[in-house]
Amino acid sequence: MKQLMLGNEAVARGLYEAGCSFVSSYPGTPSTEITECAAKYPEIYAEWAPNEKVAVEAAFGASLAGRRSFCGMKHVGLNVAADPLFTISYTGVNAGMILGVADDAGMHSSQNEQDSRNYAKAAKLPMLEPSDSAECIAFAKLAYEISEEFDTPVLLKMCTRVAHSQSIVTPAERVEPAQKPYEKNPQKYIMMPGNAKKRHPVVEQRLKALAAFAETAPCNRIERGTEGKLGIITSSTCYQYVREVCGEDVSVLKLGMIWPLPENLLREFAASVERVIVVEELDGFIETHCRSIGLTVEGKAHFSDIGELSQNLVAQGLGLDVPQGKALDVTIPPRPPVMCAGCPHRGLYYVLSKLKLTVIGDIGCYTLGAVAPLNAVDSVICMGASVSGIHGFNKANGGRTDGNTVAVIGDSTFMHSGMTGLVNIAYNDSKSTVIILDNSITGMTGHQQNPTTGFNLKGDPAAKVDLEALCHALGIARVRVVDPYDLSQCESVIKEELAADEASVIISRRPCALLKYVKHKPPLSVDPEKCKRCKMCMKVGCPAISMADGKARIDATLCTGCGVCSQLCKFGALEGQA
Repeated sequence: MKQLMLGNEAVARGLYEAGCSFVSSYPGTPSTEITECAAKYPEIYAEWAPNEKVAVEAAFGASLAGRRSFCGMKHVGLNVAADPLFTISYTGVNAGMILGVADDAGMHSSQNEQDSRNYAKAAKLPMLEPSDSAECIAFAKLAYEISEEFDTPVLLKMCTRVAHSQSIVTPAERVEPAQKPYEKNPQKYIMMPGNAKKRHPVVEQRLKALAAFAETAPCNRIERGTEGKLGIITSSTCYQYVREVCGEDVSVLKLGMIWPLPENLLREFAASVERVIVVEELDGFIETHCRSIGLTVEGKAHFSDIGELSQNLVAQGLGLDVPQGKALDVTIPPRPPVMCAGCPHRGLYYVLSKLKLTVIGDIGCYTLGAVAPLNAVDSVICMGASVSGIHGFNKANGGRTDGNTVAVIGDSTFMHSGMTGLVNIAYNDSKSTVIILDNSITGMTGHQQNPTTGFNLKGDPAAKVDLEALCHALGIARVRVVDPYDLSQCESVIKEELAADEASVIISRRPCALLKYVKHKPPLSVDPEKCKRCKMCMKVGCPAISMADGKARIDATLCTGCGVCSQLCKFGALEGQA
């Protein structure tokens, strides 16, 4: 029976129908829902791994044991997973293995805008790229067939628009293949130099065989237009834009297998039209390859290599009429992202800002401490970089930089890649202070469990990492715990740890205000007689607080009663409760 399905949900459905038995991933927008949806099928074992490298290695282990496996991540997660990825390209697989990666063109929720197609080429691995939910199911199934036929992991590339849009699918029944027996084969699976040298030619020959397969693969097709002058080569969501803009007029080479590319099919298509334009987001990946085999094509001369494309941008790039939009009668005010009302990070960031500290930041919802009015973060690079970065920052300045620098990192991010940085701090005698913002969940990607929460992906009780004990075990003697709602406590502890002549960790512990089990206090109210219009309460940037007629006002529907703002009011105007 036909139904609407999100692209990510459809990938999970494809994994289910193809008989996938094992899924290990790390949450990252826009990939997260693939694993969350896969976990709903009892036939699939699904887990959150501490990071993407672990997820790939676990999925490879399941493949080695003879079960079809999957690991999912966003584009920057593929950087973390690159180490095992490049080597399992050499080893190949036993049962089929898919690595799902979701790119975020437009950087809706990412710190950079990389094009994962380059990884397929660099690692010499096949990559499939669906353009709608139906293809998400079909390509997941095809990926397992390719994986097992050609003895290779397969990359399944999603993007924000395909992952988070709905289209029609027709679900089918699950077909689970028998478990493949594991056979000991040191020459294939032990990648020390003597064996790896022999595997590299196998990889090169496999790539040639995959290129030959791509020529007739069902995921690559030519759609002939009613006029034969213009031909467009495209893939993924750009294919949808091209079809919406051009209708049936132009001929289209729709690529579903994005690497290796089918050279003969490309030549045949180019010879059948007078002009060829490549429509693709981000890098000129297809365009560059076409030129490398001697084809005359156009592409990035018409389309930007920055950000997402759209129907209008595609029409503009193709020289077609662009529909005129209608101007609104009112100006829509900007809505910059802010931490939620009651967010436990707000109080701590206020203290960091008040103390005018240099704050080496990290990836998570706490990154929002960088925006006004807190302006409390100085740098954000990648997951775990805060802990490693403060070590280098302080060492380069001869020690502690006058006791005014801290690193901040979330509990999930600390488990992902902060631990090794903390080992480095302890091992190399770095007098650095690291603050772990423990909100008891993986917040930014939608409240996924992690090794510090005590629950697994399916919500079942699981081993819970004791952060205090872990930090001690990693070599840190000074470990303090503070309540971020208590501003005076936070300030005094931060000052004490910055003054200490050794490394230290401060754990700022309070659960995310949006967690269902968190019980909030009644909302605060403002006594207009006591409010002196000083606007001190506005300095924390809480969305529940605004100014009306020159005086503070609290939105009772947003306020969680955390009391952070009341600690700033010297006149007691925020003490009353509604």
